[in-house]
This record gives sequence, C-alpha cells and structure tokens, in this order.
Amino acid sequence: MNTVKIVSIALISTFVLFSCKNEEKTNLEISKTSENDLALAKITPSEEISTNDYLYVTATTGLSLREYANLQSEKLAVMPFGTRVKVIASENNPTMKVGEIKGGMDEIEYNQKKGFAFNGFLSKYFPPEKGISAKRYAEELKNDFPKIVYTETTGGTASKPTNSESVTLPNTQWHEAFYMAQQLYSFPKEFIFPSSKGKEFQIIKEKKFQKDNWISELQIFRKNNAFTKIEYVYKNKGFLKTVTIVKVGDVMKILSTEKVE
Repeated sequence: MNTVKIVSIALISTFVLFSCKNEEKTNLEISKTSENDLALAKITPSEEISTNDYLYVTATTGLSLREYANLQSEKLAVMPFGTRVKVIASENNPTMKVGEIKGGMDEIEYNQKKGFAFNGFLSKYFPPEKGISAKRYAEELKNDFPKIVYTETTGGTASKPTNSESVTLPNTQWHEAFYMAQQLYSFPKEFIFPSSKGKEFQIIKEKKFQKDNWISELQIFRKNNAFTKIEYVYKNKGFLKTVTIVKVGDVMKILSTEKVE
C-alpha cells in the first residue's frame, strides 16, 4: 500500500513539473510572438494595407530586403535597381530618414520572400534604363500612367540652336524626380539628393571641375526650408545645359535645356 502511494505521488509530481515546463515554454513563445506582432502593428496599421500593388526599386546600388520593419534587422536579400516588387502592406506616414529621404518600411514580397524595405527607394514609376531618351521613357510610362506629359521645343538660330524637353509627373516626390532626372540626363553620381533645410540659394560644385571655363554644379533653391527648385548646370566653352526640377501643385516637372552659345 505504501509503495503504491509513493509511486502515485512520484507520478503526480512528474506530471506537474512537466506541465509547468510546457506552460513556461508556451508563455515564452506567446510573449515573443506578441512582441513581434505589436511591432508590426505600429508600423503597418490595417487601414493602410493595400494589396496587388507593385513598386520599383530606384536605389542604383540596390535595396535591402529585411526581416522586420527596421533598418537594423537581418538582411534577407538585396534587390537590384529596377526590380519590381509586390506590396503587401504600405507605411504611408514617414517614420525614418535615410540620407535626406524620408519614408517608412513597406512589407513586400520579392523572389518568393516576404520582408520589409525602405519605401523612400520604391516608386510606382519604373526607373529609366541606361541610355534611354526622355521621350521614349515618357512614352513607356504613359502606357501605365496616361497623365504623364512629354513636350519638346526647338529655338535659337542655325548657328546657336536651343533644344528643350520636359516630362511632367503627377503625384511624385522631390527625391523621385531628382533620381529620375539624374538617370535620364546623366549628371554626376556624386550629387546626392540634397537637404530641404538650408540657405535659400546654395551651389554644390562637382569636385573634378576646377577650370574657369567649365561649370558642373547643383543649384538648390529653397524657401522656408522647402525646395522651390533644384537645377543641375553644365557649361563649357560654347555650350550650356541645364536640368531643372520644379513642383507645380501635385505635379513634378523635369525640364532639360541645351544651348549652343
């Protein structure tokens, strides 16, 4: 009889101990999951989720796909320039800054992997491929975005001709237009997207141009710490080229002008 009691007590103790360990393990898993879910909920609230949307990578060196919605989480892959990715959930309000570009972390799918990427380098407009003309690029964009407008004009004289062309882009941000213009018109990669804060007029010169007759510079126009115009100016003996980015309402305009002087 005493032996049966001892065995019973031992079995009950083992069961209780086993149950406690399982409960402790379960609680840890719930706690970990809840913490992750909470972090994601803050970044991608349900009302901001949009499905079946696609964006393109505009970072020329590629864009990191990360495990979680922060820039310090594990890197799952690097998505090349021009890659088309599917948006699972978008973060519409900027919560971080990379360089001078504000944005957030969108949840996306790339190459059968799901993760997060900084949406400051994601655009609804596919970026221009190397060597494509502005006219051809605008024509290709118009297939998906009919409100894109391209214009071109010529003027001047036979000995001093002037050629101008422009592309207008609805609902575009300054940094999108800047990098689009830089790709289309091949102005130096050392010019990165500038800060909107600063003097009302600022000149940033390309470092390799030191000659008096040569100019290669970025001119930035601001008012109340907001852009009014960004312009790239290139000049050598007898030739002047300007690439201007301005915003009118919700439309960004990229204007290129070439003059023989």
